[in-house]
Amino acid sequence: MGFKMGIVGLPNVGKSTLFNALTQTAAAQAANYPFCTIEPNVGEVAVPDPRLDALAAIAGSAEIIPTRLTFVDIAGLVRGASKGEGLGNQFLANIREVDAIAHVVRCFEDPDVTHVQGKIDPVADIETIETELMLADLEGLEKRLTALEKKARVGDKEAKESLSLVERSLALLREGQPARLVEHKPEEERAFWMLGLLTSKPVLYVCNVEEASADKGNAYSQKIFARAAEEGAKAVVVSAKIESEIAVLPPEEQADYLEAVGLSEPGLNRVIRAGYDLLGLVTYFTAGPKEARAWTVTQGTRAPQAAGVIHTDFEKGFIRAETIAYPDYVTLKGEAGARDAGKLRLEGKEYVVQDGDVLHFRFAT
Repeated sequence: MGFKMGIVGLPNVGKSTLFNALTQTAAAQAANYPFCTIEPNVGEVAVPDPRLDALAAIAGSAEIIPTRLTFVDIAGLVRGASKGEGLGNQFLANIREVDAIAHVVRCFEDPDVTHVQGKIDPVADIETIETELMLADLEGLEKRLTALEKKARVGDKEAKESLSLVERSLALLREGQPARLVEHKPEEERAFWMLGLLTSKPVLYVCNVEEASADKGNAYSQKIFARAAEEGAKAVVVSAKIESEIAVLPPEEQADYLEAVGLSEPGLNRVIRAGYDLLGLVTYFTAGPKEARAWTVTQGTRAPQAAGVIHTDFEKGFIRAETIAYPDYVTLKGEAGARDAGKLRLEGKEYVVQDGDVLHFRFAT
């Protein structure tokens, strides 16, 4: 399990350039005109994690299998998209299928790349997209309201729960606030998710800056970071141009290139870390002679459910999890050393998996 992130933004902000770079493909056409992406493009990338290489070296693993991250490049939205302007609701529907939204915002000046609004104003760009998503949510909820009210009046328990969430969501949306700010109890999470609201998705702002600002950002990106902090979102700085140049280099040349432009790592790494943090994801590992592999679960996942990510039989027949913290595994040179030092723990069904755990599941067939 990784996660699926939809890349959205106004036309000509560098969305498709970034997608091409992140997935190292040319599947998404990058061109200097609106709507060059006519169908959502989907690309998978391996999640970089140096811990996996270290585990494989110690375990003598024949194969290294990282967890995967899926990017969906969704065509540029414009003012009026909720009413069908541009490519309209076709693309709003695609957003419903992702776990989070990577909102690419133009934070660079370039007279050769036109801006659909005629000026560089990243905060206004964000508000344009957010408004269209809120309008789409408003329209969808208002259409459902009458039917839910009728069902609730005759005692339909599920309808009553949904109606309460719909009313709370509508109240915020009518005030110009996104649905992700709706307060709801943990037991309402599934019903809230079932509403399929576009503005309930967690948001990561990707500030696309000029090459010289790829490390620390610029005045435009500072405004976006401030906005993200206010609304509980995340933000990262990348240069889509630099990322596209890194993508075509052989792996052995990428480190030298990054050093030459003053970066310690590709922007992809920052996007992934921010995305994991945004969605509350953690990584655990399995390691042995056959393979070293990374697995992704949400924070708070218990051992049986984590085992089920590997195979449903592991969850059904779960007995225990042999657990070693990553630092102990590395310091003590593997499972045998950890066991001898008393660092291999036997954990039961209530154990909550921690980021970096090296696990071996015991289960009954």
